[in-house]
Amino acid sequence: MTLPGNRPSWLTFDCYGTLIQWDEGLLAAMDRILSAKGGDIDQPAFIATYDRHEHALEEERPHRSFKGVSAIALERAMGEFGLAFTPDDAEILTSSIGRMPPFPEVVETLGRLKAAGFRLAIISNTDDAIIAGNVAQLGGHVDRVITAEQAGAYKPTTQIFHHAWKQLGIGMNDLVHICASPHLDLAAARRLGFRTVWVDRSTGRKPLSDYSADAVVPDLEKVPGVLAAAGWM
Repeated sequence: MTLPGNRPSWLTFDCYGTLIQWDEGLLAAMDRILSAKGGDIDQPAFIATYDRHEHALEEERPHRSFKGVSAIALERAMGEFGLAFTPDDAEILTSSIGRMPPFPEVVETLGRLKAAGFRLAIISNTDDAIIAGNVAQLGGHVDRVITAEQAGAYKPTTQIFHHAWKQLGIGMNDLVHICASPHLDLAAARRLGFRTVWVDRSTGRKPLSDYSADAVVPDLEKVPGVLAAAGWM
């Protein structure tokens, strides 16, 4: 697939699942929380329940911090599984997120993209304090970080993307967005029309039935090749 349009000035990225090992880190955090509760818990089913509550809470108004969203989602999920919740459980989860590492190829690839003249930004459904630990692991290559806390809204709403573009001082055609989440980032692209590269890391997340990304790659290492094919590197 060849990306359409002119060379973008910015490449924007989803963070968790795209740059940072979210699924692996979430499983480790949940294992720590659930193992202390005893019993045999189906972790994939539990995480799916947590995700359902998290996404529902992110759509509610007034806007909640991600720290607040994750705590309520965890409490509700634990309630569905008959587990007693304590504030310490939420602290284990939120404190673990900033320590989640990047995928092995990410830092080197971001460096290649930066050296090619692109400016790099993250647009993420999180709080500033939480993502700071993740960004610190990205080799100093990221120019800007836009969070749901700053925008007062979560993806896939158009509000967070419009806020990000205003902060970056660019229009929709001045960027390509690189992401792993079909139902957050690609859903927003379907609505707004910005160019996308979907990083399909074979996690089982399904593409949208009525939208196709402009390019699909299995990991971030393949992104420079896609940009080179478009004549941009």
